[in-house]
Order: sequence, then structure tokens, then C-alpha cells
Amino acid sequence: MTELGIGIGWRPEIAEAVEGLSGVDWVEVVAENICADHLPDSLTRLRRRGVTVVPHGVSLGLGGADRPDPARLAALGEKAVALGAPLVTEHIAFVRAGGALTASPALEAGHLLPVPRTRDALDVLCENVRIAQDALPVPLALENIAALISWPGEEMTEGRFLAELVERTGVRLLIDVANLHTNHVNRGEDPVRALSELPVEAIAYVHVAGGVERDGVWHDTHAHPVPRPVLDVLADLAFRVSPPGVLLERDDDFPPAEELAEELAVIRATVAGASVRRGAEAEKPAGRPLLIGAGARVSGGPMPGAVADAPPAVPEAVAPVPVRGGAGSGDEGARQRLGLAQASLLSALVAGTPVPEGFDSRRIGVQSRALAAKRAGVVAKVAPELPGILGREFRPAFLAYARSRPMSGGYRRDALDFAEHLLLAGRPEDPAAHRLLTRWWQDRSGSRPPGPATRLLRAARHALVRR
Repeated sequence: MTELGIGIGWRPEIAEAVEGLSGVDWVEVVAENICADHLPDSLTRLRRRGVTVVPHGVSLGLGGADRPDPARLAALGEKAVALGAPLVTEHIAFVRAGGALTASPALEAGHLLPVPRTRDALDVLCENVRIAQDALPVPLALENIAALISWPGEEMTEGRFLAELVERTGVRLLIDVANLHTNHVNRGEDPVRALSELPVEAIAYVHVAGGVERDGVWHDTHAHPVPRPVLDVLADLAFRVSPPGVLLERDDDFPPAEELAEELAVIRATVAGASVRRGAEAEKPAGRPLLIGAGARVSGGPMPGAVADAPPAVPEAVAPVPVRGGAGSGDEGARQRLGLAQASLLSALVAGTPVPEGFDSRRIGVQSRALAAKRAGVVAKVAPELPGILGREFRPAFLAYARSRPMSGGYRRDALDFAEHLLLAGRPEDPAAHRLLTRWWQDRSGSRPPGPATRLLRAARHALVRR
């Protein structure tokens, strides 16, 4: 296992700050944000200094019903080679659904969504992981994700699901302790139990990030300082095993370099403190347990860094979920059942269709609004002219558009579709703004505004998506 040390997520907005930080052993870059044949100068300089760079993918969708896209796998592999990376990482999630497998419209989430912890889903995931492993030039590690929603009738805990995934594929794990905390708040899942069930020897590295709680829901924002509960989960993990690497993620609302340095120092101290405790525990007489969960007592008190007041353990199995089928690895029936379930959920989240049976409709609403808000934020970044043209109208107009208009081709396509939607509706009403938006859309689409026949076809397609 490659020893990485303490690192930070490289983002263009903090590239200069990252280069200036002392004690950064490695960085992670979002794979989809770079080109293999034209690496950012900052990453090139870091590599020359001997700083390891790991590409972190977000679009493979290995937890989806479809087999991995060979082109996406090839692109991820090329970036790993260009960066001289010792491994690549991705997520245990689905990001799209529908299409030929389910004979329904193809939908994009623009976000990482949880897979059901069922045998069908695990069979499909394992085959997808093996396909990815065979295609990639370096080892693969997969990350547990944060979620606002739970699938009904799950058959395994997160720890058991990940443990069996590792056993069947040999894949490494990227454990995000912030995501374990998020699922503790949002889904009542015990992070201590998850850690106790994990094959900790398979951990490639660890993510640490901040978030915020609103109305009883924890939002994994990566835009806030790392809170104490997340550091507590990190301490528990580092007490159990020495992680090969730990990385701070920050994706928005970037603080000054001094604050980033301080957060890195706290992370480093947390890991070091847990290591000291682990060593001291190992020297105690035989018969004392080496792995200590939350609330366990050490010398008369709770273990420093433990997560207190964990909820009751999640049962091993509950009522069957509709995507269950007892399928073996690679069974097409399992893929189709999983595909239909994921398409139904994603359609409710991004196209306004009814919430599938068994899901918490309130949580679905929270997740749907969060997806729309994320789309608005990313579209504003990839097409900054739109907020400039529309002003204060941009965000409410986009959120209204996103309630029933799913993303189908990435964020740049989403920006064009949104502009076209406004123009077809005769907006914006200000003549000058309308002319600017028309010119912006024409320059990027290479087309004239659609005529009546095209509008009728698109309306029919939209109606199909909503069915």
C-alpha cells in the first residue's frame, strides 16, 4: 500500500495556496477537471517537487446498472499515467439511470447517489469494479458516499457491504470519515459499527471534510471547517489502523491559506494522537482488546476521539427491497431490476415524477432541492455569462426550470438547455437582456432558435420523461 501522508484536495481556486503550504505530502485532483495532455501548471510544479498527485473520478457511476463506459475508463487511465499516480479513486454510487437497459429516457443526476445495499446491487457493483480494474493501468480505490436518503429494505450494513465488496474484488477503499458522520446524522447509521466491520487493511487513504447541519439534516458541503464529530471518527479509524494517507477536502468558500494550514495541522495531530494511543494499547498485557468502539472505556473514561451516543445498530436484514433477486454475478436480470429501481428514484429527484414506494417523501424533497441548487451553482460556474445576463433572476429561474427538467448531457449542455428554455418562454422580458441571451445561446449552440416542429418534439420528449 502506497504511503501518502497528509494531503489536500487541489482545486484551481486554491492552487497558489496549496503550492505554498508546508508539510503537504500529496494532493488529489478531480479527474474530470483536467486533461491528460494539458495538465495545469500548478500540478506540474507540484510533481516536480516530488508531490504525489492522485486523480479522483466522479462520473464513472460504478454503482449504476450499466457497465462502465470504456471511454470514461480510458480517460481516467490516461490521466493517471500523465500524473504518474500510484492509484486512482472513484465512488460507490450511481450518477445516471435510464436508457436502453430500462427502455426509458436517460437521466443524469449531476451528483453521487447511494446504491441499495442488496445482493443484486452488490453483484452488479462487483462486476463493474472488475471491469474497471481490468481497464485501468493502476490500482483502484472506492469511496463510501454521504447520503440524504435511504433505500427501503436494505439487506446489509454499510460496513458489511464494503467488506464483501473488498473480499470479492480485492478493490481498495477510500474511507471518507465525513461521509460516515453524515450518514450517522441523516440515516442513523453507527460510524463505529461501520469501522468495526470494515477490512481496515484495505484502506488506501482517508477523506476529511466539513459540512453543516440544517433542520436536522447534515449537508456534506466541503465548504465549512472540519467539525469535531468528524475528527472524532478520524481518531477512531486511526486508532484501529494507521491510514496510508489522510486528505483534507475543500470545494467551495475557500478560506485563507493560514486556515487551511491550521486544519491540516489539526488533522495531523488527530492521527498522531490516535497512533500514540494505539501503540500504548498494544503494549498492554494480552487479553485487552485492541479495537475500541465508541463509548468503550479506557482507564475509566471514554476513549479520546470516540464518537459518543451512537444510535442503535442497524439490523442485518430487513424487509426485501424490490431490486432483490438472488442473482449471481453478471446476471442481466439483476442489472435490469437495479436499473428500473434507480431510474424510478432518479426520475422522482430530477423530473418531478412520483416518489417510489418505501422512500421518505420529505427526504426526497430535500435531496431534490439540493440537486437543483447544485446544478444552479455549477451552471453559474461553467457559464458565468448567464448570471451576468439574468442578474437576480438567474437562480430562481434556474431552480424553477430544474424542478421538472432533468440534466441529460452534462453541465454545459444544461446551461444551453436552460437558456433555450427561457428564450422559448419569451424571457427575459427586458429586451436588452433577451438579445444578449439570444446571442449567447446562438454563439454556443450553432443554431437558430428552434421552430414550431422542434418545439413540439421537445415537448413530447419532456412529457415522456415525466411519465
